[in-house]
Amino acid sequence: MKFPRKSGVLLHPTSLPGPFGSGDLGTAAYHFVDWLQTAGQKLWQILPLSGIGPGNSPYMSSSAFAGNLLLIDLEDLQREGWLQPDDLTPDAGFEAQRLNFAAVWPWRMERLARAARAFAAVPPPAHHQAAFDAFCQAHSAWLDNYALFMSLAEHFNWKDWCEWEGGLALREPPAMDQARSTHAQRIAFWKFCQWRFFTQWLRLHAYANGRGIQIVGDAPIFIAYQSAEVWARQDLFDLDAGGRPRVVAGVPPDYFSATGQRWGNPIYRWSAHAEEGYAWWIERVRRSFELVDIVRIDHFRGFASYWEVPASEPTAIKGQWLPGPGAALFNAIHAALGPLAIIAEDLGEVTPDVEVLRRAFAFPGMRILQFAFGDDSTNTFLPHHHQNDTVVYTGTHDNDTTVGWWESASDKERKNVRDYLAVDGHDIHWDLMRAACASVADTAIHPMQDILGLGTEHRMNFPGKCEGYWEWRFEWAQVLPEHACRLAELCRIYGRDGSNDLKR
Repeated sequence: MKFPRKSGVLLHPTSLPGPFGSGDLGTAAYHFVDWLQTAGQKLWQILPLSGIGPGNSPYMSSSAFAGNLLLIDLEDLQREGWLQPDDLTPDAGFEAQRLNFAAVWPWRMERLARAARAFAAVPPPAHHQAAFDAFCQAHSAWLDNYALFMSLAEHFNWKDWCEWEGGLALREPPAMDQARSTHAQRIAFWKFCQWRFFTQWLRLHAYANGRGIQIVGDAPIFIAYQSAEVWARQDLFDLDAGGRPRVVAGVPPDYFSATGQRWGNPIYRWSAHAEEGYAWWIERVRRSFELVDIVRIDHFRGFASYWEVPASEPTAIKGQWLPGPGAALFNAIHAALGPLAIIAEDLGEVTPDVEVLRRAFAFPGMRILQFAFGDDSTNTFLPHHHQNDTVVYTGTHDNDTTVGWWESASDKERKNVRDYLAVDGHDIHWDLMRAACASVADTAIHPMQDILGLGTEHRMNFPGKCEGYWEWRFEWAQVLPEHACRLAELCRIYGRDGSNDLKR
């Protein structure tokens, strides 16, 4: 799909300011949309909206469909009468520029539990009950399994689902019926939370669209083993007789890690997906586009071929490449849903079959400027190699901030930057953002950390490291009028202000 020439900002909602320890879908999110409009931006790129998993990563969620409970706006729950003012006294462990998960998660979960109890305590107004019932019905295909899974996971103290007793691991009907009855109250809690998340998110999404801002979402190729979908559809994943992954996903040694990245996600049984016409994937993509306007598919090369690691291996070194579903999957999705605005994350070891697959469906690929200056003029990340059907970034959530990257760059990289861009590097974050805006790539995305000129301590993630990331937040005091003005001027100069939009 041809993308108009636009610019946007990469910022996950958890990084937004706010009084309750984590950015959420409340006032600050709407203010950020207004700021994007002032800054001449047309896109807001986020990370996966799903819940967090091990290491607090949004790429290891307990559901491919459910929303992140940390993002629920608690003040909205108070306005509805389900929380009292005293419920919203911030915890002493909250930090303005860091998401302290250890403090924030239990505090927010307790407030959500109070709100759910208040909702259930007395018959709610008819419009609320009707809206809740309609939501549960519309999302029953995934919501019922999710709510039961989360209730059981709590009950079993988050043991792997394959260790659940009483026939629940294999989903034996009598055990499932009993669990639904026993855990009915907690099942209702999880459904209530998802109702509020979806209600709030769709309201924010509509607000953004009304101001000319499209949302770019993120769909991880793999999902966590400890998730509702793996438990519910064990036949679609490569598991052993005991229900554990036989092999897991990752990537071989690369730029980020000498031992590769052992992600630990279960591998799909692609033959089983093919037998049912890729129905599970079609539904997943359909649900994604109900929430966002554009979807970035993470690790796109895994659909051409994927790195399979024996589950017994501690690193990703001893793996092998195996063929993915390729065009068959995307043909099925296209037949069911039509042309879609998809960005293919085609980074890493990209072989010709990956490029053929991406181009066959006209999915824009990605170019990272921080990767461009390590060798010579043949480097395909350099702007003179960019093509229209690409999305250019200074860096992604997996990269260092541009200021941090520059401070650790080699002498060769620095010289190449100075020579290529004709700059001295004293304003390196704006130098790279200008290069991104000037690129022929249809889309340019700037991490919020780069707009603010922040150093490496504000990095969002470091691939392969399990602790201490996904925590970054900013404060409005850091955002100066010059940031929006300068970004808007770059968009005007390089035709990314929407005045030359092309029809799709």
